[in-house]
Amino acid sequence: GGALLGFVSAILNVRLNSDVVFFVILPPLLYSAAWLTSWREFSYNLVSILMLAFGLVGFTVLGVSVAAHWFFPGFDWRLGVVLGAIIAPTDALAATSIAKRIGLPKRIVDILEGESLVNDASGLLALEFGIAMVVRGQAPTLTEGLGRLAFLVFAGLAVGLLTGWIVDRLERLIDDGPIEIAISILVPYAAYFAADRIRASGVLAVVVCGLYLSRRSSEFFSPEVRLQTWGAWDALTFILNGLVFVLIGLQLPDVLAGIHGYSLKLLLLYGALFSGLVIVLRLLWMFPGAFLANRIRTRILHQDVKLPWRSIIVVGWTGMRGVIALAAAIALPATLANGAPFPQRDLIVFLSFSVIFVTLVLQGLTLPFVVRALGVADGDTDESDNEEKSARRAILDAALDYLVQFRKEDDSEFQEIYDDLTGHYRHRLAAVNGEEADENALSPEHRERHVRLLRDLIRVERQTVVRLRNQGRINDETLRQIEYELDLREANPSAGT
Repeated sequence: GGALLGFVSAILNVRLNSDVVFFVILPPLLYSAAWLTSWREFSYNLVSILMLAFGLVGFTVLGVSVAAHWFFPGFDWRLGVVLGAIIAPTDALAATSIAKRIGLPKRIVDILEGESLVNDASGLLALEFGIAMVVRGQAPTLTEGLGRLAFLVFAGLAVGLLTGWIVDRLERLIDDGPIEIAISILVPYAAYFAADRIRASGVLAVVVCGLYLSRRSSEFFSPEVRLQTWGAWDALTFILNGLVFVLIGLQLPDVLAGIHGYSLKLLLLYGALFSGLVIVLRLLWMFPGAFLANRIRTRILHQDVKLPWRSIIVVGWTGMRGVIALAAAIALPATLANGAPFPQRDLIVFLSFSVIFVTLVLQGLTLPFVVRALGVADGDTDESDNEEKSARRAILDAALDYLVQFRKEDDSEFQEIYDDLTGHYRHRLAAVNGEEADENALSPEHRERHVRLLRDLIRVERQTVVRLRNQGRINDETLRQIEYELDLREANPSAGT
């Protein structure tokens, strides 16, 4: 569809500025991915994530730059670094959406999500250095490179935390659904723009801000606003993800027209070769990288966890590229510092688009077959189910304790209400435990008192599940699922009984 639209756009003469991708499309997509990431799993798998996000990105940049210098006349090392940096970062959404749909083990999904969130910064940093070498004709020293990396990372982290802290305080002062939804949509742009202004990592700023506010959202969002915000963000991310691929197609005519000296057949061959190269480089890195990560985890962090070799292969096959590669390719400057055209720009952009297309289609379509062939099943399902059941037992026990306590303190006029609600909660607890129980019909009398008490019980349940998350006994995904159900019940308390 995107390719077809590309040739239609030759008639429409559509032009795309790189700022549209970096400043309009990218921030909300990163923010949404970070919001849905579980901090407990992210921190637990941090060593594996960093090994992919920095080690694999560097390995990919090196391999692609060598291959490009070898294949293309006039394609020097600096241009090879630019191409490698563009196609090194993976897509935070493409791989994990497919992985979740086919039921990959949760740890694989957690690693893929974390890798995609962090490797954007390392890839864009390598791109910045590569462009500087081409445009200004000079390479940064090792000291300059490390200093720039440190500033990019730590300043981006600081901006993200500061933005999240300000929004957290602001949201607590506002009680207006539309305004709160509007703020939630503007937040990623604020974090990205603020970091970009000081030349820090806007990507890291958005990711950190999303992680911070996601963890705090239970405290400042009302149930009604949270439900409305979910709907708004689902629609927004769906539209933006579709728009990304339309934009890829819209750029193809101009890119092809700007490439000289290569036939279309040869270009397609080179596109396939470099797509295969990035896939092979990822697979080659996986086992040495996993070995080093395991050594660090066992000897330094004392984590007795090892990823099975079949799972390592699956992680190696989920290197889909997407919006970051698109944004980086389009962001290449048109001219050098002296006004001359940027060398091989259209060829670099075409190869980048080819890698995006091939990895999304080839790996996306074949991943289910690879998973089945390797026999990688979701072995974490029982553990996740047990964690969820444990959380549900805890919140129902807390609600029953609340009922027992206040039944003693309240007057006898409302004892029937307490009895009805106690029976209702015991029925729900029996259902969680897999037992059968007769549910008492709730009395229609004292309806106002009944609804008010039920809201209090939902509040107790909500506080309990948040406490379980904060204690690390459940992850953020379990919290969001139970919290969503509580929001629905609180929005219509009479239906929740």
